[in-house]
Amino acid sequence: MSEREFVAMMALMQALQALAVDAMLPALGVMSRDLGVDSANQRQLVVGVFLLFGGLGALFPGAVADRFGRRPVLIGCLAGYVVFSLAAALTGDFTALLVMRAAAGFISSGIMVMATTIIRDRFTGDKMARTQSLVVMVFMFVPMIAPTLGQAVLLVANWRWIFGIMAVLGVGITLWVMMRLPETMHPEFRQPIRVSAILGNMRDGLSHREAMGYVFGMALVQGALFGYINSSQQLVAEHFGAGENFPLIFGAMALMMVCTNLANSRIVMRFGARRVSHSALLAYIPLAALQLGLSIRGGETLWEFTAVMTLNLCLMGFLGANFSSIALQPFGRSAGAAASVQTFVRMVGGSLLGAYIGQLYDGSPRPLATAMLLGGSGALLLVLYSERGRLFKRRNMPAVPPI
Repeated sequence: MSEREFVAMMALMQALQALAVDAMLPALGVMSRDLGVDSANQRQLVVGVFLLFGGLGALFPGAVADRFGRRPVLIGCLAGYVVFSLAAALTGDFTALLVMRAAAGFISSGIMVMATTIIRDRFTGDKMARTQSLVVMVFMFVPMIAPTLGQAVLLVANWRWIFGIMAVLGVGITLWVMMRLPETMHPEFRQPIRVSAILGNMRDGLSHREAMGYVFGMALVQGALFGYINSSQQLVAEHFGAGENFPLIFGAMALMMVCTNLANSRIVMRFGARRVSHSALLAYIPLAALQLGLSIRGGETLWEFTAVMTLNLCLMGFLGANFSSIALQPFGRSAGAAASVQTFVRMVGGSLLGAYIGQLYDGSPRPLATAMLLGGSGALLLVLYSERGRLFKRRNMPAVPPI
C-alpha cells in the first residue's frame, strides 16, 4: 500500500466517527421536535452520548488487537458502526435513539484506536507526528462538509437518511479495509490475553511520566472543543443569528484546521513535535483569554467570535496529532493497549467536559470561552509536569523495525 492510500484509508476510517457527530448538527432541532424533546439543551445528548460511549468503548479493542492483530478488531468495529447506524435510522423514540447512539459510539470506538495503533506500528517519533497530521488533514474535510451534507439531506428527505448515508459509507470503507489493509502488528510484539498483562500495559500507558501530561492535557483541550461542538448550533445559528449559514461557517472553520494540519505535517519533521505543540499551546491560552474578554464586554458579533474561535481551532491543529504521537511514543510493544487507554481518557474526559460545558450554555459564549482558558492553562501545567519543567526539547527516536 502506498503512503497516499494508507493516509487516505486511516483518515476516512476516523472520519466515520466525525460524520456521526457533525452531520447531526443541522438536524438536531428537527430530530428533537419529531421525537418529542422539549428541552433545547437536551438535544445535545444526540452528540454527547455518542462521544461519551466512544470514549468508554476505546478501553477494550487495543488489548484485544495486541493479541489477535489489528485487522479483525478493526473490521468488527466497522461492522458495528454500520449496524447501529441503521438501527438509529429506524428508531421512533428519543430514548431508543440515545441507546443506539451509545451502542454505535461504544463499538465503533475501536476505529479511532486501531487507526492510531496502525500508524504507530508503521512509524515512530516525528515521522509518526507527520503522518498523523496528514491523516488529520484529510480527516478534517469531513467536519467541513458533514453539516452541509446533513443540511442537504434535510432539504430532500427525512433526518433518518443521515444515518442511512453513514451506514452506506461504513460498508464501503469496510470492504476497502478487507481488500487492501495488511496486518501491521509485529509478530514478536504479540501480547498474551491475561488480565494482569492487559492491566499492566494499560497502567503503563497512563502512568508513564512522559506520556501522562500529554494525555490528560489533551483531554482538557478536547473537552473545550467538544463543548463548542455540542453548543455550536445554538451558539452560532441561534445566538449569533447565522441561521442556515451555520453549516457554511462551521465548514469554513474546519477548513482552517485542515490548513494547520497540512502546515504541521510540513514543519514537524524540521522542528519536532514538542517544539511545535508547545508553541501552539502557549499561543492558545492568550487567545482563549481574548475570547473570554470579548464575551464579558458584551455586544460580541458573529465575526468577532468566529475570527478568534477559528484561530484557536487552528492552534488545536498543532496540538492533536503531536500530543498523540508524543504520548504513544514509549509504547512500541504494547501500542494497542496504550492507544486504547489513552483514547479512553481523552474521549471520556473530553466528552464529559464537553457535555458539561454544553449544558452550561446560557445564551452567550461566556461558558465556552471560560472553559477554553481553563483547559489550555491546565494542559500547560500538565505538559510541564511531563517535561520536568522544560519546554521545547527535541528528542531523537529509534526507527520502527520493518514488518
